[in-house]
Amino acid sequence: MSKEIHQRLKEIIAATAPGERLLAEPKLAEQLGVSRATLREAMRIFETRGFLRRRQGVGTFVVRPTQVIESGLEVLESIETLSDRIGLSVAMGDCQLVDCVADEVIAEKLGVEQGSKTLRISRVILADERPAAFLVDTLRPDVLAPEEVGTNFKGSVLDVLLKRGDPPLKHSRTEINAFAADSDVARALDIQRGDSVLHFESLLYTIEDEPIDYSLSYFLPGYFKFHVVRRVG
Repeated sequence: MSKEIHQRLKEIIAATAPGERLLAEPKLAEQLGVSRATLREAMRIFETRGFLRRRQGVGTFVVRPTQVIESGLEVLESIETLSDRIGLSVAMGDCQLVDCVADEVIAEKLGVEQGSKTLRISRVILADERPAAFLVDTLRPDVLAPEEVGTNFKGSVLDVLLKRGDPPLKHSRTEINAFAADSDVARALDIQRGDSVLHFESLLYTIEDEPIDYSLSYFLPGYFKFHVVRRVG
């Protein structure tokens, strides 16, 4: 995809009011003088940045994030805490609690026996009434009971554990990568399979250095900016 096509599509989006529908793909591709495949590739970039939303069978609409959640990574905080700080309203969408048995990967991450019981909590976080993050936490069986994730649960396992104060938490180790959305992530975030999202893979530890929560987090880049403050020397 050329920079010219990207720039022209950017200008069209900027000139279209939020909530308005773009031209149908054949007409828009003709207007830009590109193939529909090239157009879709360009549109996917803007979609994952939060500027477009495609509705199957209806069309592609212009949307714009009202605010971006920006944070350093030196301190572990929930999306709810970060959004409250800037006055952005977020909500929890679809949430699923499933009793699972630990496979080889989970058993190694959490230090439990393979086949032992774990609790998996998957949920979508909404911003501007559209999916902005998909979070999946797998916890040791003795950490959190399903009934503790009740009607007051807003999406953050971290906040539940901090409020309870047991077990005392020490730190989280996180790996950050770009991720091409698979079918499950694409469905949760209402994007196309293969679109790029930010991917955090984290382990949460107690003060006794015991791993208790293995989490996979997927963020739409248009709604989040993360940075690290690095000292010199």
